Amino acid sequence: MRNQLVATLESLLPADERLFLLLGDIGVYGFRDSLERFPSRVFNIGILEQATIGLGAGLALTGFTPVIHTIAPFLVERCLEQLKIDFCFQKLGGNFISVGASYDYAALGATHHCPADVPLLLNLPGMEIAVPGTAREFDRLFRQACFNGRPTYFRLSERENPIGFEVDFGRAQVIQTGGRAAILAMGPALTWVMPAVRDLDVTVLYYTCAHPFDADTLVRHCPHGRLLLCEPYYAGALVPEIVKALSPAPVRIECLGVPRRFIDRYGHAREQDVELGLTPDSVREKLAELMED
Repeated sequence: MRNQLVATLESLLPADERLFLLLGDIGVYGFRDSLERFPSRVFNIGILEQATIGLGAGLALTGFTPVIHTIAPFLVERCLEQLKIDFCFQKLGGNFISVGASYDYAALGATHHCPADVPLLLNLPGMEIAVPGTAREFDRLFRQACFNGRPTYFRLSERENPIGFEVDFGRAQVIQTGGRAAILAMGPALTWVMPAVRDLDVTVLYYTCAHPFDADTLVRHCPHGRLLLCEPYYAGALVPEIVKALSPAPVRIECLGVPRRFIDRYGHAREQDVELGLTPDSVREKLAELMED
């Protein structure tokens, strides 16, 4: 997805002079051509993330569209107050593109892990949140939302789903239909889901936006109120949206996502998936519990 980020921005920078790219000492080599071609609109600000958010807000106030890119914990957790006040409170448009969440940089430890990014940002009024599952999906979502005048977070992954879709910003995809339960798979979580459900009588809904949340598609395809929520960040972040969408009908939700604990064992991201139970086997186990009655 990071290669696609470079390709997408390099196609947009010459086409629209409103666009500014601010790097937090990440992606500098990838954007080396853009730094040379557009020295007045592409900057490596360095390890000054909070100041970079403020600079981006200043650009937005003067009619420009900032794109800010760095590693997830430095962009979200370190800059939460600036995102809240500088952008969301002032209703400014900007694009915040991360890499590394939840534990793509598994071997670098807790300083570089960030499974809390989406749960945190869901608490900021007005913040849009996109979680693409493939590079092409990121390209589509970014082009649709980049200039919409709202603060938007794009969560890029080092890994991709084996299949992608012609996604639309804020709209879910119905991958398969069934009668016993429904699964809501967010972005890269579809990788765990699809191998687990091909022979099961369940509906699979694929979401690439946590906010705005597509409640209409969920309501149409979850009439029984039995839902397995699969998220690639801290488990259960979307439960309030789901309950609100299906209310006042009763709902039973099982959650599969990153457990709310520090990851203190080292290994590659795929090894962490197994350690944390984010696998097709876990999906089938959760579905069995959900459908047992």
